[in-house]
Amino acid sequence: QVLILKGLKQEVSYLCPSPDGLHLAVGYEDGSIRVFSLLSGEANITFNGHKAAVTALQYDHLGGRLVSGSKDTDIIVWDVINESGLYRLRGHKDAVTQVLFLKEKNLLVTSGKDTLVKWWDLDTQHCFKTLVGHRTEVWGMALISEEKRLISGSADSELRVWDITYIQEVKDPDEPESKKSKGSSLGAEENTEEDETLELDEHPEERLIKCSKVGSVMREGRDRVVTLATDRTGKVLACHGTDAVLEVFCVLSEEEVQKKLEKKMKKAKKKAKQNSEEEPEGTVELSLQEEIQRVTNIRASSKIKSFDLLLSPKGELKIILLLQNNIIESYHLNLSAQVPQAVRASKITIGGHRSDVRTLAFSSDNIAILSAAAESIKIWNRSTLQCIRTMDCEYALCSLFVPGDRQVIVGTKTGKLQLYDLASGSLMETRNAHDGAVWSIALSPDQRGVVTGGADKCVKFWEFELVKDESSVQKRLSMKHVRVLQLDEDVLCVRYSPNQKLLAVSLLDCTVKIFYVDTLKFFLSLYGHKLPVLCMDISYDGTLIATGSADRNVKIWGLDFGDCHRSLFAHDDSVMYLQFVAKSHLFFTAGKDSKIKQWDADKFEHIQTLEGHHQEVWCLALSPNGDYVVSASHDKSLRLWERTREPLILEEEREMQREAEYEDSVAKEAQPVVAGETQGETGLAGKKTIETIKAAEQIMEAIELYREEMAKLKEHKAICKAAGKEVPYPVNPILRAYGNITPSAYVLEVFKKVKSSELEESLLVLPFSYVPDLLRLFNEYIHLGSDIELLCRALLFLLKIHFGQITSNHMLVTVIENLKKTTISRVSEARDVLGFNMAGLQYLKREIEAKDEVTFFADATDRFEEKKRKRKKKEKMILAML
Repeated sequence: QVLILKGLKQEVSYLCPSPDGLHLAVGYEDGSIRVFSLLSGEANITFNGHKAAVTALQYDHLGGRLVSGSKDTDIIVWDVINESGLYRLRGHKDAVTQVLFLKEKNLLVTSGKDTLVKWWDLDTQHCFKTLVGHRTEVWGMALISEEKRLISGSADSELRVWDITYIQEVKDPDEPESKKSKGSSLGAEENTEEDETLELDEHPEERLIKCSKVGSVMREGRDRVVTLATDRTGKVLACHGTDAVLEVFCVLSEEEVQKKLEKKMKKAKKKAKQNSEEEPEGTVELSLQEEIQRVTNIRASSKIKSFDLLLSPKGELKIILLLQNNIIESYHLNLSAQVPQAVRASKITIGGHRSDVRTLAFSSDNIAILSAAAESIKIWNRSTLQCIRTMDCEYALCSLFVPGDRQVIVGTKTGKLQLYDLASGSLMETRNAHDGAVWSIALSPDQRGVVTGGADKCVKFWEFELVKDESSVQKRLSMKHVRVLQLDEDVLCVRYSPNQKLLAVSLLDCTVKIFYVDTLKFFLSLYGHKLPVLCMDISYDGTLIATGSADRNVKIWGLDFGDCHRSLFAHDDSVMYLQFVAKSHLFFTAGKDSKIKQWDADKFEHIQTLEGHHQEVWCLALSPNGDYVVSASHDKSLRLWERTREPLILEEEREMQREAEYEDSVAKEAQPVVAGETQGETGLAGKKTIETIKAAEQIMEAIELYREEMAKLKEHKAICKAAGKEVPYPVNPILRAYGNITPSAYVLEVFKKVKSSELEESLLVLPFSYVPDLLRLFNEYIHLGSDIELLCRALLFLLKIHFGQITSNHMLVTVIENLKKTTISRVSEARDVLGFNMAGLQYLKREIEAKDEVTFFADATDRFEEKKRKRKKKEKMILAML
């Protein structure tokens, strides 16, 4: 492991490295994109524009622009250098699955689950062509043969191949602009029934590209394409479906195609001579299967989730596979071999389980953690977070440490109880406990035995005993079946009361039955849940029992009379696990809504929510001292939570919760409307977030301060004039903190602090009453020549969104006139400086290249002379020998 890039709480949905290999763009489930520096590991840039998960990311060949596609059907083009959004492209009717930049032209190709492939002209920001040759969702695309071919994969076993012809645009000087742009709205939704491609000969959009279907390459997989990609050179194409097979194809280059054609032509001529026929003239063509050749199929050890390819200059292909079961595998494939065979070079399988963890347990000394899944049991050291034992098992559903922490017991889906020794890591004993799954196991408070509940409607009591094996002299631990309690329904959970007088049993009929342990007589029935109780626990003093159900509620009952003290709506989905904290009436619950919550059973209050998991939380375990919580989830992670010494203030927690809810509501609100802008194919890249609102508020506060200070200054001057002497002026503490700057300079400082990616959205929510002051200040700043680029960007955006109000305001006429003069002169100055610097850099580049060429030729001459000397020496030696 080399580097960990720390993100926020959201799950990562897409990765894309920059062309220079120095940055990594990461897309998240909430629609945000963060660009990390791989040198420092810091997230330098954050883009917020999508409302749903990011499904596709792609850099252009220079790495200056980044395009993102999302489940919200929008495509956004971002400027990475300026750290801002350029524009939003709308047109797809379902989630976007792939986005591709074209190197040669300023074009973009996108595919979606709406069965369409769309071509976008980024100069005019509109869709000029739509391919409708797919009957099902388009799951992947790749450009091959120097971007002259497009391959698309959908839900069938066909990889469709399209020929791309770039049409050279010839501009007619007499043609009016209106005629050129006519039909831009038509190109987005073209459709034909007969042909699989769009023929738009009569439309001016056809001037950019022609796209026609050539044929199909058949995959062996029958299911949908999950990932379709090429290596950087475009020579190797690979794809996989929902299974464990990666299909690798080789794309022939133009020279190789030419060679093959010549060979084929020779054969055809030879055949024609033998059959004394006329020589074929230009009828020989290569089939698509000959141009895109199948190399081999690679079968991974589990289902493939994603892959990447790297072709070395020597012709060896390196393939890295990410598998569904939490393994990364690396394969090597020699393409120049007669029969290429993939060899597995290495795999990363450190730590975790290959499937979901269904049960957790803490040792009595709070040091070891047991986690068990469908294939193995692992013992972890809590302090180092390292796995110290791995033991094979059947599908585990419940577990516990035997007193003394030297053995563990696991209940399985097949109804067995398995006893493992931790020192040797071996299975000591297997008992057929139940005819169905063992859903629950509980240790008796006297630590002499356990009780198990299963799907065979039985509760069984077991005692620990020491037995002597024939093979060994020492006695070993075993379990003896003592009693059985037969019930009418499947048993889902069993728990002892701390004094070992009562046993609580949760049944499939949504009730919890309480029995006396000594006589097994019925004592109480707790009914009220609408769905079965999946988990429960009894408090340390035996007064309370808390039950968690699939109906999303937690009920707190008194154990003396079986009365329900309170019903709490706990989670947004089933409550999967519940456990009391040792020596207190606080308890934790885990839900299928991916949250872990802490509650107070005396005051019936929600204390805090632990957010970290991305999917259903199956189980949790509390350490006996109550300082640690470990949880396991469907997101394949185990998370360890530690109790801090920091006091928890409930009012603050509620306040934070309200803030989080407000932030969510802001994100879901309708976006502000720009006057005069229709909801067409393009739109603003950003979206309204709590950060943009805060930035707008800061600008407003700065302008308010500027107004107050200017009024005070006017007043102060009047006082000085009346007094006939200089009166000391009280400086605002905020301006003093900034080093006694002027009010206008303070506004500029605040303005510069607004993130580049949030600037447009912040100005959009700024009320118009602040705009006149801002325009006057912009005039002052631009005149001084500071931050020309930022100010011009903000100025043009404000003029665009408030055009009507600004032009109708007579007070602003002179301001706009002044702005026009100062802006044009300052921008031309900045442009001259840039031009001069560019020319200087190009001159330096030419100088360096010229020097390099001289040294290169000098080195080559030296090597040639050296070879000549060696050859002469060799010849002399041979002559001497003769």
